[in-house]
Amino acid sequence: MRSWARPPARRAAMLLPWARGLGARCLSRQLPLACGAPLRERAARGHGAGGKGLVLGIYSSEKDEGPAQFTSAGDAFDRLVSGKLRELLAVCGPPLKKGKTRIFHGLHQDFPSVVVVGLGKKNAGVNDQENWDEGKENIRAAVAAGCRHIQDLEIPCVEVDPCGDAQAAAEGSVLGLHEYNELKQKKKLVVTPQLHGSAESEAWQKGVIYAEGQNLARYLMEAPANYITPIKFAEQIEQKLRSFSNVKVHIRPESWIATHQMGAFLSVAKGSAEPPIFLEIHYLGGANTNDSPLVFVGKGVTFDSGGISLKPSSGMDAMRADMGGAATICSAIVTAAALNLPLNIIGLAPLCENMPSGKANKPGDVVRAKNGKTIQVDNTDAEGRLLLADALCYAHNFNARAIVNAATLTGAMDVALGSAATGVFTNSSWLWTHLYEASILTGDRVWRMPLFEHYTKQVTDCPLADLSNIGKYSRAGGACTAAAFLKEFVTASHWAHLDIAGVMSNKDEVPYLRKGMAGRPTRTLVEFAARLSQDSHNTK
Repeated sequence: MRSWARPPARRAAMLLPWARGLGARCLSRQLPLACGAPLRERAARGHGAGGKGLVLGIYSSEKDEGPAQFTSAGDAFDRLVSGKLRELLAVCGPPLKKGKTRIFHGLHQDFPSVVVVGLGKKNAGVNDQENWDEGKENIRAAVAAGCRHIQDLEIPCVEVDPCGDAQAAAEGSVLGLHEYNELKQKKKLVVTPQLHGSAESEAWQKGVIYAEGQNLARYLMEAPANYITPIKFAEQIEQKLRSFSNVKVHIRPESWIATHQMGAFLSVAKGSAEPPIFLEIHYLGGANTNDSPLVFVGKGVTFDSGGISLKPSSGMDAMRADMGGAATICSAIVTAAALNLPLNIIGLAPLCENMPSGKANKPGDVVRAKNGKTIQVDNTDAEGRLLLADALCYAHNFNARAIVNAATLTGAMDVALGSAATGVFTNSSWLWTHLYEASILTGDRVWRMPLFEHYTKQVTDCPLADLSNIGKYSRAGGACTAAAFLKEFVTASHWAHLDIAGVMSNKDEVPYLRKGMAGRPTRTLVEFAARLSQDSHNTK
């Protein structure tokens, strides 16, 4: 360490002969740019060589002062370049911390640019305080950072070290590179991540499918509301599922909705010029097509102005993603089909806009749901529960093994948990256990919330109807009273309501997701379905 206190000229002289040439090619976020040539110059050298980028992982030392440890792929590459990578890391600054990166150029002709990423402690495993697998999360975050550096260098292909968990590495790379730029003339270079080596190709491909599922939900949620209308949403999902012979998609029109007496749903839709759609998906992956299905239900408000109870204009554009429930459950089914999961799944998505007009719901109006219960609409901006009420009633037609609904339902959920976790309200400990254990693996966490009778009384004490669509104490426990409202339309013994309002978007909380709509918790829903397909327990 004392040698680095010497004058710069003496420091350079102390480098190994090869390092005097290559040491200047090191770039680190932890060091000034003087450590290497300008970024654009080095990028030009790497891109011009026509090679690939390479992302390699390195673990932190168990002891603060000890040497860092490469992954097996990192070790192999270091041997390939005669130990130069390890020596460069040693002279390029302090040990690489978790989530940090360093870039090296010119080490190997096949890989003009190599990004080394910090993975944190080896064998980190499940963190009981954080309720996730810390090792998997470290890999996702580190690999995403590395792949983005390669994209910044405009190298079109990157090979990724599996880092001991190829599925997590694939998820980090595919999620980390995704960005919605469909409507921009200037787009970032599309970078294709590939597995470095072939030892874990099956797990890598599984991770790619999981991540692409979440990216589909992100795409649908991020797109402007004039591009993703109810019918266009349904057509997008139909197109994604067209190639699967064991999937049937039904796009139900307004006349079908009326015939099925979904008065609560129609009362929201009537304020908009866009006609409502009821999207119904049947994935028949089980050994017996008559086996009880898992039923997903997703709120599909493709734009929520609040209706007559108009929202403030600031931030209203984000309400293009108020169909996040429909986006995540439909994307989860697309992913389940791609994985060929051995179970039956039905997806139900009531799709409409919530707009103010002369035909829109007015505060105080009373509407009738599919099960005959009347609802006093005290706030037209509490519309999602009206859609879900009718969809949940319809879900009971399928002898469901379990019913799981997802919705960006309440701002109160965002206040309660922020973006840390999806709030889960459920009447089934068996169902909760599966959701919780799935979320530990995916890192897209869930947290159980109360379904007390305390909250039910606040929505059933209503002057004009059987139920009010808001609690009588206004904002108090808003996420809980919304869940209590939904419970009035459920008779199934295994039901869960996922309020995903808090996880709808990402600023910088999840490091492997760029800023924008998050598509959460799609991977947790997929992992939950995969676990359910392996559970032979008879829940009926």
